[in-house]
Amino acid sequence: MGDAPTSTLEGWLARLEAAHPVSIDLGLERVAEVARRMGLLDGPIARRVITVAGTNGKGSTVAMLEALGRAHGMTTAAYTSPHLLRYNERLRLDGAEAGDAELIAGFEAVEAARLDGEPISLTYFEAGTLGALHAIRERAPELAVLEVGLGGRLDAVNVLDADVAVVTTIARDHAAFLGDDLEVIGREKAGIMRAGRPAVLGSERLPQSVAATAQALGAECHALGVTFQRETGEGGWAWQGLDAEGADARLEALPDPGLPLDNAATALQAFALAGRTPEVEACRRALAGVELPGRMQWRGQWCLDVGHNPHAAAYLAERLAARPCQGRTVALLGMLADKDAEGVIGALAPVVDAWLPVSLEGDRARSAAALAETLETLGQPVWHRADSPAAGVAWLTERLAPQDRVLVCGSFFTVADVLAAWAESAQAAAEAGSEGT
Repeated sequence: MGDAPTSTLEGWLARLEAAHPVSIDLGLERVAEVARRMGLLDGPIARRVITVAGTNGKGSTVAMLEALGRAHGMTTAAYTSPHLLRYNERLRLDGAEAGDAELIAGFEAVEAARLDGEPISLTYFEAGTLGALHAIRERAPELAVLEVGLGGRLDAVNVLDADVAVVTTIARDHAAFLGDDLEVIGREKAGIMRAGRPAVLGSERLPQSVAATAQALGAECHALGVTFQRETGEGGWAWQGLDAEGADARLEALPDPGLPLDNAATALQAFALAGRTPEVEACRRALAGVELPGRMQWRGQWCLDVGHNPHAAAYLAERLAARPCQGRTVALLGMLADKDAEGVIGALAPVVDAWLPVSLEGDRARSAAALAETLETLGQPVWHRADSPAAGVAWLTERLAPQDRVLVCGSFFTVADVLAAWAESAQAAAEAGSEGT
């Protein structure tokens, strides 16, 4: 992995980024061998482990599972990716971001193991995943919730045998790695399931291959709309499913978490199957207090969401339609070149009055000009185009009416750039204020 290990988190991350010839290299042989050398396969890293795969809804489901665990008094760990502002966001231990020292200790353990014998090359994500699993094992929490990356069967997280496997949704995304066949994608995502262990299917519109894979593996299949349900009503919503003993259970008057209710119902069922019967008051506290940056995150008249495929955009459009505003809805859109821009724009078009395409940076970036061309081809009004999300925010801020709202979406990079710009502005204002006192 290059020079001798550095002592800072930033240094480690730079080394990891440069260590492998490609950023995504699906397969378990290399990462499983390093995991074996680290002892991660010798026993459970937590009392209960839940893995969460799918195209959309993984982050929401992980966040709600973590919140449920904490509300029930459990020690927890949650691993997700990617991050928005800080790498530390990827690993939460008992609800707090992991410290630099814990992450560095994980990277050091990975480095020692991969060089213990024939050297093994790992991608940034693989090394990060193994480092996080090391940190979780050191804590040995009662509940660990792990988000699977873009794959499933061949994803680094899948080196572990989870107690409960969750598949949220299946849609077309990451076509260069997963292809366009939903049945094939579903089969790959379902590869996180294990024989004799519960598998929770979090959508009523999953490809047949998901349930078929569960059956072929001998996993216990629990599907939304079959084993468990959600019902909406005026006093909140209700969940009906199975408790930890397999008996019928029902929770009523649950608050809207501001995240997809299918994901909330899925989290409740997975939590119960992991061995803890949900208690209604604890579940209400968990769902009322759950927070997930970058998912329908409101800041005044700005709504930030990392949605970057048509399925996610359709959900965004539904939520915005249910929350009408008196002014204009402007979409600040930044997308990568390998994403379905036409599909995303088509899904959002019914609730967007004007568009502001922005350029992103990097090898996979799509320019504002290219996005504007797509928008105009689809007959959508382009108000302005900007060289970056931050530049788009600056331009819009001067022109928004109080009753307008802005949807920032299209990529993790788009949302991250806007959040970083706001954080930088707040810091500059704070420093200016301190100098004036």
